Amino acid sequence: MAKEKQLAAKKIFLLAALGCALVFALVYFAGYSEFMSLQYAGVADAEATSTTKKIATAPVLDKEAYDRKLLALANVATSSPWYHFFLTGETLGTTTVKKQLWPVKAAYPNPGALLPHNRIIAYYGNFYSKGMGVLGEYPEEQMLAMLRATMAQWEAADPTTPVVPAINYIVITAQGSAGKDGMYRLRMPDTQVDKALELAAKVNGIVILDIQVGLSSVQKEVPQYEKYFSMPNVHLGLDPEFDMPGNIPPGDVIGTMSAADINWAADYLANLVKLNNLPPKVIVLHRFTQGMIKNTELIKPLPEVQFIMDMDGWGFGAKKINTYNSVVVPEPVQFTGFKLFYKNDLKPPSKALLTPAEVLGLTPAPSFIQYQ
Repeated sequence: MAKEKQLAAKKIFLLAALGCALVFALVYFAGYSEFMSLQYAGVADAEATSTTKKIATAPVLDKEAYDRKLLALANVATSSPWYHFFLTGETLGTTTVKKQLWPVKAAYPNPGALLPHNRIIAYYGNFYSKGMGVLGEYPEEQMLAMLRATMAQWEAADPTTPVVPAINYIVITAQGSAGKDGMYRLRMPDTQVDKALELAAKVNGIVILDIQVGLSSVQKEVPQYEKYFSMPNVHLGLDPEFDMPGNIPPGDVIGTMSAADINWAADYLANLVKLNNLPPKVIVLHRFTQGMIKNTELIKPLPEVQFIMDMDGWGFGAKKINTYNSVVVPEPVQFTGFKLFYKNDLKPPSKALLTPAEVLGLTPAPSFIQYQ
């Protein structure tokens, strides 16, 4: 009887202990669940805050600073009625505002655009040729040393505008012979473009791939290098001199390029910018005669693509400045460039290259300087 009582007491004790454990477990897990809910809520809040911060700190274009830099490049005095009107669209009292060609009101670029807050200093040529420019004329290290010294000259001449170096490689060259397909042009292999990229990396610069289409077309040639144009630091140069009409071989006459072809190239690059989330591209257009580009007024800058009209003529200083003022300035597109030839610009009667200070004295001041 005593044993039965002991067993009954043990059962009651075990049941009581089990009940206590069950109650404790329920309370614990309820609290843990609430704790985790709070934790997840905290994570969600943190993620939301992080997203908000990303949105708040996402790069945006300072349009006023952009416009002020354009006005500075165009040498427009801050006291000018046009200066105020360009910035605000408003007149100062009854003051008459005389519209000027420069600066150009065009589509604002997406954030990350190179221009106008930088100046591109480009070394031009082809690695296979000593006669097409400095890229092929000098050994690699000597050429890069020259480029660095040239950059320093421009930085000293205009400390307010940082310099971006460029390896300006002619990736498709016009040819005197028709070639297998009769297009009078030669495409460079990828190994040569890769070399241009390696050189640009040594100076923290960009690459500009120049295209001379011969009897081919912009539409056929530009996409040949799509994998490179899909990179953030690779830009495009188009040379109308070698866009030949009819079946005329390059070199016999100066070629011409239409605004339609140029806009096609801009749309093509803009699509790559969108697909690959890239900063805006630059297109450099070579020009030293009015007829080299048709319907200049129809060329349309885009938020994804900036245009540079590059004065590509050679000769003594006064002649080059006259070409700039008569061919580039009267037909504004967006930005301007100026080409300097280490050899051709020194032919008599010339005795020296134009200096950075002399080139910066032009209106508008070029945002792109190309050395051949």
